[in-house]
Amino acid sequence: MTDRDFAAIDARLRASFEAQGLMGTMGARVDDTAPGRVTLSAPITPAIHQQHGFAHAGATFALGDSASGYAALTMMPLGAEVLTVEMKINLIAPADGVRLIATGTVAKPGRRLLITQATVAVERVDGTRRDVALLQGTMIPA
Repeated sequence: MTDRDFAAIDARLRASFEAQGLMGTMGARVDDTAPGRVTLSAPITPAIHQQHGFAHAGATFALGDSASGYAALTMMPLGAEVLTVEMKINLIAPADGVRLIATGTVAKPGRRLLITQATVAVERVDGTRRDVALLQGTMIPA
């Protein structure tokens, strides 16, 4: 894939991301893209808190799922779409900070299915980060 090809994929990915209502509601953004890898982030606001003040697991899952799906999309030809077939999450620590950061990667790009992984970290006020969730999923071209 040439840089020019990836630039077109990146532009399409960003346009697709902007069309997502949930990511917009969460205030999420695309931070970085590369072939087979996408990083997204979202502020932790009262709108996505659970009762203890941490980011809700649903927000963590949604961000990780989207990062994984967009990582898969970077491996597909222009014009392709992607859907999640399945996604597993391990919540490994409370998301007690100011921002969620999800990095999705393609572990195995198959012809019909793509196996993805995502790590979701929390960023604290002082800038330190720690992992709060690990996801593994299967994506399919739509």
